[in-house]
Amino acid sequence: MPSAPDHIATTARSARTPLNRSQITGFWGAWTGWTLDGMDSFIYALVLAPALTELLPKSGYAATPANVGLAGSILFALFLVGWGLSFIWGPLADRFGRTKVLAATIFTFAIFTGLAATSQSVWALGIYRFLAGIGIGGEWALAGTYVAEAWPEDRRKMGAGYLQTGYYAGFFLAAALNYTIGATYGWRAMFLVGVLPVIVSIVVLLRVKETEKWERNVAHAVRQVSPLRAIFSRQYRRRTLVAATLLTVAIIGLWAGAVYEPSAVIQLATKAGMAKPDAVRMASIATGLLSIGTIIGCLALPPIAERIGRRWTLAVYFIGMAVSIALAFGWAFYLSNGLYPFIALLFVLGFFGGNFALFSLWLPEQFETRVRATAFAFCTSVGRFFGAIVNFGIGAMVLHMKTLGVPIALTAIAFIIGLAVIPFAPETKGEELPS
Repeated sequence: MPSAPDHIATTARSARTPLNRSQITGFWGAWTGWTLDGMDSFIYALVLAPALTELLPKSGYAATPANVGLAGSILFALFLVGWGLSFIWGPLADRFGRTKVLAATIFTFAIFTGLAATSQSVWALGIYRFLAGIGIGGEWALAGTYVAEAWPEDRRKMGAGYLQTGYYAGFFLAAALNYTIGATYGWRAMFLVGVLPVIVSIVVLLRVKETEKWERNVAHAVRQVSPLRAIFSRQYRRRTLVAATLLTVAIIGLWAGAVYEPSAVIQLATKAGMAKPDAVRMASIATGLLSIGTIIGCLALPPIAERIGRRWTLAVYFIGMAVSIALAFGWAFYLSNGLYPFIALLFVLGFFGGNFALFSLWLPEQFETRVRATAFAFCTSVGRFFGAIVNFGIGAMVLHMKTLGVPIALTAIAFIIGLAVIPFAPETKGEELPS
């Protein structure tokens, strides 16, 4: 016979607030948009080598491995700058509503991803990826804000974990498309697939209602300081700066590993004697494994955060990222038969890469409704600017050192810095979402 506390806990779990149709539709709209966002982001990593091999000669440059690596870093840095500029969506969402602006972000990244398929030079591809980045960068902030506000208090924490799986399901989808469409029809076909999110943006705009929290806030709003100024007021300045720093750490570490992972696997597979098409397919399989690990990490995170708190959870995930990225790129990459140890470590790296789910849970808890989307968008954008700078640095290091592994392994240092910053963040375990 269960004890009284066990009985209460069981009853509480079985009495979770049911989701209404609007909340369910809204979640799937946000999740699908985030999935296609992840697919769009990772398409570039998967088609980097073939796209630049074709476009560099058309732009007046030899398609040497060094030039492909340098151009790839520069183009990815431009993409991250576009992501960084996506903070503009936050104030718009606080002013005009979550769903309309969410639909606009999805529409933006889908259109410019499709246009990337028409690129005839490296410069054109860079411009399209920059503009797509502006749309992609806004989706996470608005989707995370929407789910936090729309779902009941007793379910929103797991909702954050569920939402974040979408991005890495997108990685898996991109890998599957590359294994089939990309391997058969080439890199342009991969970018054309990126137009599909337009349909999602239309559904989000037409079918999903605004959150009650936002509508109540608008109904009772008085003339206030702009949201962008408010997040740097005395009330929020420290939270904003700490959250932006922690997100910068997460973005630098995971993106460096994830973006260069396909190239690393292709190099290792070729070194192991695989033909180029088989090496490309092996990169797709490795990406799928990375994605599965991250999805599991996202789902595991909310219960851990509820048990040990937000700060300790992020510390555990940051330590896991530092160790796995250092071992994968600094050790396994240089083994004489390192392909399979490297791929095995990618699963571990993926699991701890699920740390992004914590921000979907934690950031909304730190800010009121009137500034929530702005704060979320700003904090996620800052890291992308620094990520762009780091990618320029990585590209230069790869060119100078003539190797991919060590420059990526060194990004593990960012997580050590993150561990020192975590104690300055507020612990919101057990607190309700601010009104």
